Amino acid sequence: MTTAPGTHWAYLLLGSNIDPERNLPAAVRLLERHGKVVRTSRVWESPPVDGSAQANYLNAAVLLETIHSAAELRGRILPEIEAALGRVRDPHDKYAARTIDIDIALFDRDVMEVAGARIPDPDISRRAFVAVPLAEIAPDYVHPLTGQRL
Repeated sequence: MTTAPGTHWAYLLLGSNIDPERNLPAAVRLLERHGKVVRTSRVWESPPVDGSAQANYLNAAVLLETIHSAAELRGRILPEIEAALGRVRDPHDKYAARTIDIDIALFDRDVMEVAGARIPDPDISRRAFVAVPLAEIAPDYVHPLTGQRL
């Protein structure tokens, strides 16, 4: 796939375990204000990563064609969307339940670190709830580090 001049492909991961039936679609609608949502995956359910007794997560991937850089998305836009949907970060519990979590998994074919996050997301090769939705929206994407298709 090619983007229009001046645009980027942002492969985003969404997760929620607080009212996810409302928060996942709401996040997609808010993302549409910042580009064109080209594809969305089905919703996948996964248990909490830390094994705690909180509710399971619903996860999805979104392919967003956008004029914004990864730094703009990570530094301003995604946190604003999370805050609009009631996300409260617990500095003492990075795995706390959440209304919405939006991460950049892949950005174009770039390899970078943005605001402390590595892109491509290292969890692509470690967690099915990351890899499977991404493969659903971009099955022919070749991982820039491993050379493998999703």
